[in-house]
Amino acid sequence: MRIALTIAGSDSGGGAGIQADLKTFAAFGVFGTSAITAITAQNTLRVERADALDPTLVGAQIRAVATDLHPHAAKTGMLANAAIIDTVIACVTEFNIHPLVVDPVMVASSGDVLLEPEAVVALRSRLLPLADLITPNLAEAEVLTGQPVRNESEMRAAAIALVEMGASAALVKGGHLSGDEMVDLLFDGREFHALRARRLPADNPHGTGCTLSAAIAAGLARGVSLPLAVSRGVEYVRRAIETAPGLGRGRGPLNHFPESSPTRE
Repeated sequence: MRIALTIAGSDSGGGAGIQADLKTFAAFGVFGTSAITAITAQNTLRVERADALDPTLVGAQIRAVATDLHPHAAKTGMLANAAIIDTVIACVTEFNIHPLVVDPVMVASSGDVLLEPEAVVALRSRLLPLADLITPNLAEAEVLTGQPVRNESEMRAAAIALVEMGASAALVKGGHLSGDEMVDLLFDGREFHALRARRLPADNPHGTGCTLSAAIAAGLARGVSLPLAVSRGVEYVRRAIETAPGLGRGRGPLNHFPESSPTRE
């Protein structure tokens, strides 16, 4: 069995973060390991509290995994602050943890900020160059590149800029574009791959970014090509949205096991 590692925050509501990542790894038949960066108290309505862990503890978790269960791929999610980012960089470099998918989590779907301002600089200048793939949404792409990203043309420009900044590849997610069609743009450093689909009638479900990056990491851990890992990940998230269980009173979680959903009675 292949092994994947998630380095991210814990979501007490179970819809995003470590919890979503481990469920996604399991759905793809990959053994999931984890290094928790922060503890959040949250549900489908809001993030009530978020406490970053000591960077040395984050590093200890990664080292414990890497020295015994060395991952075939890894992903990062919520990293909270610059000190944790630098710890992750040191561990990724020391143990050659690749392929590495970087999901630049900055703001929760509820609007709560999950990354300190100085950490954005660390992510952009020091972590991004280690990324085999970076997966920003439109707002995150704007912050990272410093340029507007509000249509498909600007998404293409942002993806190129992110690769020029050091990432091996960039997937700019267009879920927040207007219109009936959704498009995600993958630039692998040589060519673009556009993934187009009709917009689903979903009200910004919780955990889509975490789930997609975990699905891609799982595919890479299994040895598939980057374009195939991305397309399979996008399709998996669509099925997870379509079969979402409708839990909570806010932005509800996905169904991370859409192929084994029980029949509704």
